[in-house]
Amino acid sequence: MNLGDEMQRVFRRISKSGNIALLLLWHVLHLILSVLYIIREIFYAVESYLITNGYVKTYTNLNLDRVKYLGLVVDSDEARKTSQVIELLEWLSAIGVKKVCLYDREGVLKKSKEVFVERFGSAELPNENSKTIPLLSKKRMDFEFVSITDGKEAVAKAANLLFKKYYVDADSEKPFFTETYLTEALRTLGAVEPDPDLLLIYGPARCLLGFPAWRIRYTEMVHMGPLKYKKYGLILKAIHRFTKVKQNFGS
Repeated sequence: MNLGDEMQRVFRRISKSGNIALLLLWHVLHLILSVLYIIREIFYAVESYLITNGYVKTYTNLNLDRVKYLGLVVDSDEARKTSQVIELLEWLSAIGVKKVCLYDREGVLKKSKEVFVERFGSAELPNENSKTIPLLSKKRMDFEFVSITDGKEAVAKAANLLFKKYYVDADSEKPFFTETYLTEALRTLGAVEPDPDLLLIYGPARCLLGFPAWRIRYTEMVHMGPLKYKKYGLILKAIHRFTKVKQNFGS
C-alpha cells in the first residue's frame, strides 16, 4: 500500500468517527501539505529553468567519466507512457550518457526495447521542439532491460547451483554463504552485470521498486519524483552532485 492509499484510509476512518475537530484538523494539515508541495514544485521548476538555460554555471561542465553506467528505475504505470521515457532518454543522450540500465517492476520497458534501441542506435540531433534544452549531438546509447522477474530467476538459479555444488554430496563441506558465493554463482550463470554508478528513480514513492539489491552495492541513488514531472535541469544537478561525491570502498 502506498502513502496515498494510507492517507485515504486514515481519512475514511476520521470521517466515520464523526469527530468534527479531527476532521477539521485533517483538512488543515492536508491544505498545509498541499501548499508546501506546490511551493516545492515551483522551486524545482525555477531551479531547473536556471540550470537548463545556463544561468547556473556550476552545472555546465560535467565529468561524465564518473557516470559510465546510469540506471533508471521507472514506476510501471508511468513506464507505459513511452513518449515520456523517450524524452528522458533524449535528454540523457544529449548530456552524453552512453550506457543505460532501464528497469521497471513489470517489464513494460523491456517489451518496448526495440523502440528505444532503434531510436537511439545511431547519432542524430535532438528534437528541436523538445522544450528549451541546448542542442547537443546525441551519441549512441547501449541499453540493458531489467524487470523484477530477472532478479528472482537469477537468484533462484544461483541458489540451485550452490545447492548442487555444496549440498548434494552429504560429505562435502557446508560453507556459510556470503555475498561472495552468490556473486560467484551469478557470474557462473552469466547473470552478473556491472553496478550502475548512479540510479535515478522516477515514481511516486521513494523506493527501489524491486531493483536487484546485489546490483546497487556501490550505487548512488536519487529519487527524482514522478516521471511526468521530470526536469532536465534537475538531471544535470543530480549527475553533477554524484561526480563530486567522494566514494570510499572497503577492502
